[in-house]
Amino acid sequence: MASLNKVILIGNLGQDPELKYTPSGVAVCTFSIATKRTWNDQDGNRQEKTDWHNIKIWRKQAEIAAEYLKKGKQVCIEGRLETHSWEQDGQKKYMTEIIAQNFQMLGKKDDSGGGSERPQSSETPPSEPEEGSTKEDDDLPF
Repeated sequence: MASLNKVILIGNLGQDPELKYTPSGVAVCTFSIATKRTWNDQDGNRQEKTDWHNIKIWRKQAEIAAEYLKKGKQVCIEGRLETHSWEQDGQKKYMTEIIAQNFQMLGKKDDSGGGSERPQSSETPPSEPEEGSTKEDDDLPF
């Protein structure tokens, strides 16, 4: 039985990325992006909704994202969904985030990100498994 967990989003950063390092020295960058959808309701009125997505990027791409992405900058994120749960005040809480495997900066160089000489895309080579993945994930045929 095959399965696929893949997400592609194009949106704008809601805040500047935050770069941290794990105790073992692995870079991790987090930020949120907004996506907007519009439609006409049954009365013909135009409706609009903004959805916010939590993004996490690991290793070298995390450092690149923290350096070049800025609040308001448009970006394309490709990755997978991951959901975490925990107990807080006796209630089970959930959070879903996108673990980015690739990202591409979109728009003009001077669009709200200040511009840079950095190429417009970056890819992570499949060197190490992502934080939280298991060795079994690497043995899958896809």
